[in-house]
Amino acid sequence: MSEPRHVPVLLDRIIELFTPALAGDAPVLVDATLGLGGHTDALLTAFPSLTVVGLDRDTDALALAGARLARHGERIRTVHTVYDGLPDALAGLGLSKVDGVLFDLGVSSMQLDVADRGFAYSQDAPLDMRMDQTRGQTAADVLNTYSHGDLARLLRVYGEEKFASRIASAVLSAREKEPFTTSGRLVQLIYDAVPAPARRTGGHPAKRTFQALRIEVNSELDVLRRAIPAALSALRVGGRIVVESYQSLEDRIVKHALAELAKSTAPQGLPVELPEHAPRIRLLTRGAEQAGEAETAANPRAQSVRLRAAERTREDP
Repeated sequence: MSEPRHVPVLLDRIIELFTPALAGDAPVLVDATLGLGGHTDALLTAFPSLTVVGLDRDTDALALAGARLARHGERIRTVHTVYDGLPDALAGLGLSKVDGVLFDLGVSSMQLDVADRGFAYSQDAPLDMRMDQTRGQTAADVLNTYSHGDLARLLRVYGEEKFASRIASAVLSAREKEPFTTSGRLVQLIYDAVPAPARRTGGHPAKRTFQALRIEVNSELDVLRRAIPAALSALRVGGRIVVESYQSLEDRIVKHALAELAKSTAPQGLPVELPEHAPRIRLLTRGAEQAGEAETAANPRAQSVRLRAAERTREDP
């Protein structure tokens, strides 16, 4: 197996955004999606007094990142957990507040590049798609057990797939003959189910189905809805959060979570805003920032990134 490759997206911008929060003595940052450790490696190098708590549900990623980051010694602490486990991870390390939290959402470079994980529709592989291979149902389990309605719903909602019902019908018909085990058979089924004119636009016809299955298997959106508020609560005043999303469903959750805390809670008509009504965060980006043409050309995975960032301005009431 070739070694997975990881090119961090928007790395210079991330370092720039974190600089005010990490410039003090002994700052602590949580990399909530450690992956292969590319962002963390650069942050530890840029801020010599920084300690990073790296979270990941993928045990293979933790092992590879641990080896890559070993030169930083005790400045990197890794924890095997999903990112909504951030509060427990910090408590286990005796930490109550941190200076920064980074999320680089979605499937990691390693998971895409290692064929037997089943994330990539371009390679025939076991239909697993679990980010944590120690627990939970696989993509094959979903395909072989979900009802037509449940399968069509997840393809439509999580994959934004226009032909969700047609694909679900084809899956149910095919699994009666033989259960699904590998991705190649599913890719061919999707290709046959999607009308020819639709196959010629919008990228690979299997892309949306694979996204939907991955989100369902890993409960990604539910986890994210819990993780963003937990991360914001863990920030000390002046601490910063940076989130990179790669599809609209993730970005919408992040956008709404940040917007809610960036609003004043003062009752309408109150002549003076009291301190307890002031926004709890300050948005650092105008909308979602994207990668430039040069970075996208050098790293195609940067093409869909949407970056949002905020700074903690006051404590919770």
